[in-house]
Amino acid sequence: MAGSSRSDQRVGLLNGFAAYGMWGLVPLFWPLLKPAGAGEILAHRMVWSLAFVAVALLFVRRWAWAGELLRQPRRLALVAVAAAVITVNWGVYIWAVNSGHVVEASLGYFINPLVTIAMGVLLLKERLRPAQWAAVGTGFAAVLVLAVGYGQPPWISLCLAFSFATYGLVKKKVNLGGVESLAAETAIQFLPALGYLLWLGAQGESTFTTEGAGHSALLAATGVVTAIPLVCFGAAAIRVPLSTLGLLQYLAPVFQFLLGILYFGEAMPPERWAGFGLVWLALTLLTWDALRTARRTARALREQLDRAGAGVPPLKGAAAAREPGVVASGTPAPGAGDAPQQQQQQQQHGTRAGKP
Repeated sequence: MAGSSRSDQRVGLLNGFAAYGMWGLVPLFWPLLKPAGAGEILAHRMVWSLAFVAVALLFVRRWAWAGELLRQPRRLALVAVAAAVITVNWGVYIWAVNSGHVVEASLGYFINPLVTIAMGVLLLKERLRPAQWAAVGTGFAAVLVLAVGYGQPPWISLCLAFSFATYGLVKKKVNLGGVESLAAETAIQFLPALGYLLWLGAQGESTFTTEGAGHSALLAATGVVTAIPLVCFGAAAIRVPLSTLGLLQYLAPVFQFLLGILYFGEAMPPERWAGFGLVWLALTLLTWDALRTARRTARALREQLDRAGAGVPPLKGAAAAREPGVVASGTPAPGAGDAPQQQQQQQQHGTRAGKP
């Protein structure tokens, strides 16, 4: 049984590395689609993603969710909001990569966790621990330093971070699985995207049929490039702990950052290094706090189980908070009793369909 669990974890880790690795290397793909513009690439991504996931859902025969969703107007409206936000995210990212802003795009995904936390405080009234406040403050200072370095706020990074954080917030409320969610969102995107492609064709500006079969195949492959990492992520999310997924998520922006500097040859003046350094410091604080909280919560659970095994009533409320190792925080920590639910939310909300 233990061997099976270890095997599951290995499969989960491999899928996690595959998912975040593909998202990290995707800047190599979008330039291959030139001379198509960002708008045309985005429209093809929407159309072919729907085609890919529709075939996948037909294969596994998972359609019951669609009927339930259509009978719930509020959830359907939230899916439409998610589709609109992810359209912005995808479009900005494709444009950024093909316009020589890979490093700035990677910054958007570095600061995304900080923006998500800030939105949790402002919109959901969540309470932060001191280390989280320090991380958010350091991230804000980083944006100011980068604004000085760029001569203006890093709009690409901020747009990507805020659009994806908003997407995650909406996805959490929709509560759909990764492939199903992508199918619903691209179904909403499909008609506008197809209409735009037909309009481009009528104007003689479409590259789909004018640049050869290889170019057409690459445009069609945008659906595969979107969906395959999502499938790998779903396989990882149900097999590895949230803390592991939280660490793996930094692989994507790290790969993007390195590609921007080493492959695309983008400039990194000292003030930009200073801004990125502050961002990495903030993420280090955030990761350290999350791991520390996870260890404390796991230790508290073990102590509670030991007490229960010894016939001692479990501690509650203030008494539990005073017990060594128990986290007295209003924010649930990874490793708490609702971990299976958190893993399911991570699989759904982490539908990194929103990833580049």
